[in-house]
Amino acid sequence: MRLATWNVNSVTARLPRLLDWLDDSAPDVLCLQEIKVSSEAFPHAECEARGYELAVHGEGRWNGVAILSRVGLAEVAYGFDGQPGYAPPSDGAMFDTPKVEARAVGATCGPLRVWSLYVPNGRTVDDPHYAYKLEWLARYRDAVAAELPAQQGFAACGDFNVAPTDADVWDRSVFDGSTHVTQPERDAVQALVDLGLTDLPARALKHDTPYTYWDYRGGSFHKNMGMRIDLVLANDAATKAVTDAYVDRDARKGTGPSDHAPLVVDLDL
Repeated sequence: MRLATWNVNSVTARLPRLLDWLDDSAPDVLCLQEIKVSSEAFPHAECEARGYELAVHGEGRWNGVAILSRVGLAEVAYGFDGQPGYAPPSDGAMFDTPKVEARAVGATCGPLRVWSLYVPNGRTVDDPHYAYKLEWLARYRDAVAAELPAQQGFAACGDFNVAPTDADVWDRSVFDGSTHVTQPERDAVQALVDLGLTDLPARALKHDTPYTYWDYRGGSFHKNMGMRIDLVLANDAATKAVTDAYVDRDARKGTGPSDHAPLVVDLDL
C-alpha cells in the first residue's frame, strides 16, 4: 500500500501536475492540503477517472483538505471532535464568533485509518493565530487519544507547520523568534508522538536532508534552504509495516510547482 501526503498549494493551479503525479506515482491513498477550492469545485471527475474515491473538505479560497483512496473510503469525518475555530480578535476576545476552518478530514482506507491535516500556520508568536495553532494541536491530540485504541493501523498525515527539531530547518538561526520552531509548537507535536505514534523518517532523493518545503523566493529550492514540516505520524502497526519512505523532491522541480514536495510511504499491510 502506498500512502502519500502533499500540500498542493491550490489544486486548481496544480491540477496538471497533480494528475501527472497520480499517474506516475500511483499512490493508493493521497492526503492533500491547501486545496484552496470548495468541496464542489474540486476536480472529482478527473480523480475518479483514475480509480479514486474522494473525501473533500474545502471552503473556497483558503485552506481545504482531501483524501483520495483507491482501497476504500469509509467512516469519513469532516473535522474532528472538539476542533476549535478561529476569528481575528475583536475587543480583546481571542475567539469572537470563531469559524471552524477546513483543516482536517479523516477516513478509513482499507486497513488504515488516515487523517489529512493542515495545521494552522501561527503567523508570528505574538499573533492570536499562534495561540489558535497550539489550541488546534491540543484538541487534535485529544481526538486522536479517543480514536487510536479502536484502530489497527493509523496515520496522521499532512502539513503540520512545525519543524520537530533543529535538524529539520536549513539554518536554525534564521528562525529565531519565529513560528514553526518554538518549543510550545514542538511540544504539541511531541504530545501526539507520546500517544504512541512515530514520526516516520524519510529518505531524501538528493542531499542528506529530507526537507518537504522550500520557499519560492531567493532560489531556496536550488540552494536546499528548506524545512521538514510535512509529517506522517503512524501507530505501531503502521510503523512496523513501512518498507520505504521518501520525499519526492522531483515533484518540486519545473514550472509552477507547489512549494511543498510529496512525502511517500510504502507499507506492507
